[in-house]
Amino acid sequence: MFEHTIIAISTPFGFGGIGVVRLSGKKSLEIAQKIFTPLGKNNDIKPRTALLGTICDPEDDESFEQAFLTYFPSPFSYTTEDMVEISCHGSPVVLEEIVRIGIKHGATHAKPGEFTLRAYLNGRIDIIQAEAINDFIRASSLKQAKISYQQMDGILSAKLNAIRSRLIDTLSQIEARIEFPDENLNLSLKSISLSLQKTIDSVKKLIQSYDLGKSLSEGLKIAIVGRTNVGKSTLFNALLQSKRAIVTPFPGTTRDYLSEPIKIKDSIFTLLDLAGRDKPKHPIEKEGIKKSKQLARKSDAILLVFDCSQKETQEDFRLVTTHNTKKTILIFNKTDLPVKMNIEKMSSLAPNRTAVRVSALKKSNINKLRETIYSEFAKKAETDQETILHLHQKLLLEDILKALRSGKDMLGQGHPEEICAEEIRGSIPLLNQLTGDIRSDDIIKKIFSRFCIGK
Repeated sequence: MFEHTIIAISTPFGFGGIGVVRLSGKKSLEIAQKIFTPLGKNNDIKPRTALLGTICDPEDDESFEQAFLTYFPSPFSYTTEDMVEISCHGSPVVLEEIVRIGIKHGATHAKPGEFTLRAYLNGRIDIIQAEAINDFIRASSLKQAKISYQQMDGILSAKLNAIRSRLIDTLSQIEARIEFPDENLNLSLKSISLSLQKTIDSVKKLIQSYDLGKSLSEGLKIAIVGRTNVGKSTLFNALLQSKRAIVTPFPGTTRDYLSEPIKIKDSIFTLLDLAGRDKPKHPIEKEGIKKSKQLARKSDAILLVFDCSQKETQEDFRLVTTHNTKKTILIFNKTDLPVKMNIEKMSSLAPNRTAVRVSALKKSNINKLRETIYSEFAKKAETDQETILHLHQKLLLEDILKALRSGKDMLGQGHPEEICAEEIRGSIPLLNQLTGDIRSDDIIKKIFSRFCIGK
């Protein structure tokens, strides 16, 4: 498919014991043999066998490095093309010189992710596996690395292919009822609806796994929200286990927001300490409250903090109802002081929300709060369940779910089966786009732009 042979350094930039230069394409071995001279009597280049030799530019005829050359013939290579890997000392100057003379003798410098792009376009892997390779390299936790490794091995692709097969089977049953209405095919609408519901449940589980996936790969944004002087900044510091935010007894200390990452078990969260929600007494405070509302709306979850040493107010009630659509933990702070708030009444306004009592100042129950943050916001997927890590995957799955639900509802409401089938059929191209069977240039460009050069 590709006419030119590419070359790039595959190891990270910097000084190290070992560095690797990769070539891929029809002329990989030919170019490599121009700059590599085997040492010793046995100078045959055997597939998948490392051979020791020296590196030089044939025009200078002056060796400047010893290296191992390994040849991977097509189609048994990462890209399915002929590939060569040159392993030498991890000197940036030496590695760059090997690339330079490789280009001089016929290779082209690889673009970011071009080796993996070729593997994908040549059918070696699908787009899910391609993304998993990059996720594995950039994994910020062992759990994310294990999930990415499974996806590289095709576990998520197999799940999506199973969903596609089940959908095609369901569609074939509907088509059979349409085409052969007088035949006794034993294909009831109830059985078709049950099969469709199983597929819907599978898609829903994948969508729900995104919270865990994002917490592992990017970090969920959690906004700390509450009235002024309820102890938001003290709680922020207690969760971080450091004095990151300035804390004073005076209301309105936080006028801008603070943002810091926090790791709980295998998950990453980004805590946002926001300005308090009371009537502003200063234009800067007013701007801080406006920004805090915007950030709270954009966050993935909320820690809603109350001062339980004070009587509840209308503003407290309003805050509970305002944040009833987002994942929220109710935090009743200052339990080291006499409790005056009707905590049961406040909790009853959000019956589906978890409530935790803490003293941020005394660091009482902070570990329990950390556990609750993890269990409520990250630990939603079963450990053996396939997990999605990217927003564009979630959005496509949501579109698939919408099409399947619409088709099932229409089927149950007695709409013509042809219309129901058409609605369900609309999910197949979305599935194909998710796995890369239908190629979207914009999506491919966006995915591979995140790769490093040499991968």
